[in-house]
Amino acid sequence: MNALRLSTAALFPFLLVACGGGGDAAPPLASAPNPLPNAPTQLCSTAGLAEAAMRTQPVVCMLTSRGEIVIELQPQDAPITSTNFLRYVDAQFYNNTLIHHIESDFVFQGGRYSPGGIYKPPLFPNIRLEDLSTLTNARGMVSMARGDAYDSANAQWFVNVRNNPGLDGTRAQRGYAPFGWIISGLPVVDAIKVEPVYPGTSLPRTEVLVYWVKRAN
Repeated sequence: MNALRLSTAALFPFLLVACGGGGDAAPPLASAPNPLPNAPTQLCSTAGLAEAAMRTQPVVCMLTSRGEIVIELQPQDAPITSTNFLRYVDAQFYNNTLIHHIESDFVFQGGRYSPGGIYKPPLFPNIRLEDLSTLTNARGMVSMARGDAYDSANAQWFVNVRNNPGLDGTRAQRGYAPFGWIISGLPVVDAIKVEPVYPGTSLPRTEVLVYWVKRAN
C-alpha cells in the first residue's frame, strides 16, 4: 500500500466533522515535526500505576508529547470496543503515532498516522458499533471514531474535551461508542486541545505525538 501523507487536501474518512480547506491555490499544509521526537520514558508514572492498582477494570497509560493520560477501559459496557482497543495496544500499534485532528471545543483524535503524516493501516477488521450502552460522550471519555457506516470503527479513537451528548447513540439516531474514562491526565487533555492548528482546519501546526500506549495493570 502506498503511504499517504497528511495534508488539508487529504480525505479523512473517520473524522467526526469535515476537514476545512482553502482555495485551489492554497499550498498543502503539513504539521511541523515535534521538537521532542523521542519518548522521555518508557514507563508509566508512579502516579499512573497507583491509579491503575486501585481499579478492577483494564487500565492503559498513554504518553503524549504533552504528558501522560491514564485511561480505565469499561469492558462491562463496551466489551467489543474495549477488547479491540486492547488488541491494538498489545500490538503496539499506537506507539509513535499522531494526534492528527484537534478541535478545542469538541474532541481530539488519533490512531491513523505516524509522524510525517504517514498513513498507518489498521491491523484488525472493523468492529460492531456499541453506542447504545450506559456510557456517554462526556468530558474525559475516550470513544471510537468511525466512518459513515455504523460498524466501521477499527483503530482510530478520540477524546471528548467537553460533554458531547450529541455524539451519544439513541434508538432514533446512532452515535459513537465510548469505552474508557480518563482517570488521570485531564490537564494534559486541556493542553492538547489548545494546540495551535492551521486556520480553518483541525490540523496541528506542530505534530502532537503519542509516544506509546501500554497496559498499566
